[in-house]
Amino acid sequence: MNKAEKVAFVIQKLEELYPTIPIPLDHKDPYTLLIAVLLSAQSTDVRVNQITPLLFAKADNPTEMVNLSVEEIREIIKPVGLSPMKSKGIHGLSEILLEKHNGQVPQSFEALEALPAVGHKTASVVMAQAFGVPAFPVDTHIHRLMYRWGFSNGKSVTQTERDAKRLFPKEKWNDLHLQIIWYGREYCPARGWDISKDIITQTVGRQSVLKKHGF
Repeated sequence: MNKAEKVAFVIQKLEELYPTIPIPLDHKDPYTLLIAVLLSAQSTDVRVNQITPLLFAKADNPTEMVNLSVEEIREIIKPVGLSPMKSKGIHGLSEILLEKHNGQVPQSFEALEALPAVGHKTASVVMAQAFGVPAFPVDTHIHRLMYRWGFSNGKSVTQTERDAKRLFPKEKWNDLHLQIIWYGREYCPARGWDISKDIITQTVGRQSVLKKHGF
């Protein structure tokens, strides 16, 4: 099986497993998605989804958010971790949205990445999930699976993103990045991985990974 055939197999199998794709982070609009994604850094989606209702009950738009103090935001979001940085980022980006973007989340990578605490991955998630712009945000699951499948060398998430965009059709990026995340969680986790249940890695995985696990 050559690489093109492996890519086609992965796409087919993921579409079979996830014909409808749930969004991991609960949100109601681009602003609440942006805040949820920012909060998810070095945390879990489950934890974020527990905390965002508490935060959004007090402030679910930039105007209400800037009326909270950084300390008030920090107290609410403490359970997700990195609360000093994240609270400053949330307050600061909300001010900028009001000052420069009429209170709206901008629809460009450049403008999003100029906001406090918003990196390329966060911007990519917002562009893909809020605005439907093709992007391929790489989280730990995608980074791990792209290596195990022999599609990337695993040296950096930047390289993994480049490889994913090169291998997969652009019109499928937004679906695939979510499908791979769900697959990684269910069938190919970092810990407690049972490769006998992981049909994709069995079929397309790099030889060093397969040999290590007796395949």
